[in-house]
Amino acid sequence: MKKFLALLLLFSCFAEQAPKPLVFFVIGDWGRMGSTNQREVALQMNEWAKKENPEFIITTGDNFYDVGVADVNDLHWQKSFLDVYNGNTINNKSWYATLGNHDYVTNPQAEVAYTATNQRWQMPARYYQNVMALNDGARIRFVFSDTSPFEKSYYTSSFSAEIKKQDTLQQKKWLDSLTALSDVDWKIVVGHHHIYTGGIRKNDPNSVRQSLEPVFIKNNVDVYFCGHEHDLQHLKVPDRPTHYFLSGAGSDTRPTTSIAQTLFGQSVLGFMSVTVAIESLTVKVINNQGQVIYQYTIAK
Repeated sequence: MKKFLALLLLFSCFAEQAPKPLVFFVIGDWGRMGSTNQREVALQMNEWAKKENPEFIITTGDNFYDVGVADVNDLHWQKSFLDVYNGNTINNKSWYATLGNHDYVTNPQAEVAYTATNQRWQMPARYYQNVMALNDGARIRFVFSDTSPFEKSYYTSSFSAEIKKQDTLQQKKWLDSLTALSDVDWKIVVGHHHIYTGGIRKNDPNSVRQSLEPVFIKNNVDVYFCGHEHDLQHLKVPDRPTHYFLSGAGSDTRPTTSIAQTLFGQSVLGFMSVTVAIESLTVKVINNQGQVIYQYTIAK
């Protein structure tokens, strides 16, 4: 009996010290007052959270359709966010947010300000970073960028005045300085706009790619998560370091096809679940039926 208790104690100690990977969800292009299938995706996020218990949720922007929010009291906060992602396993998860082009239309600064209003919403600035350490020794740098100012077509849009206030050179230097650091095991950048896509914008000029991809290549960024296209994709350029995961199907879909860089692409509602350990990063693409329709592991 004593030997059994000793073994049980040893097993318990080992279990407590066993490395625990980081799990988080990624969703984009979602806030529609609960309509247009938004609740379907939210339901599956809650169901998957029961299995995987994510630490937090990342949003890749276009958080509130069609024109963002006016202030921290805008009805969207309740109808598109709090009343939709309220399942018992996700209603206490922090959201690390990025701005999309639709968020720029009315008052993008209101989404920054909401950070002080509700602890679930984390956007301390229009672009910011967060470094996390895991108990297996891994360190991850998350760099949350603001990509709309890099899109040249927005300088003649209805929200051009707000775009013109932003200093893209300063942000690019900031992005370069952080991703150049070698103090982490994983470098993850989050933004709204795609670098590559098989979606409806695949033949459009891409000024965001022109600005940001050279930084990703130079500094060996591991992963870039984005949205903008309303689908789910994984793209990779051979012999270049960065994997591009596009999660923009939080409430609506558009057609998508394949391009030379496509490893996966489907026009289906859903989100992504990401598991990070010191030697691997695994992305699962989960549709609005709760099915894993694609899985990929990046090994260090």
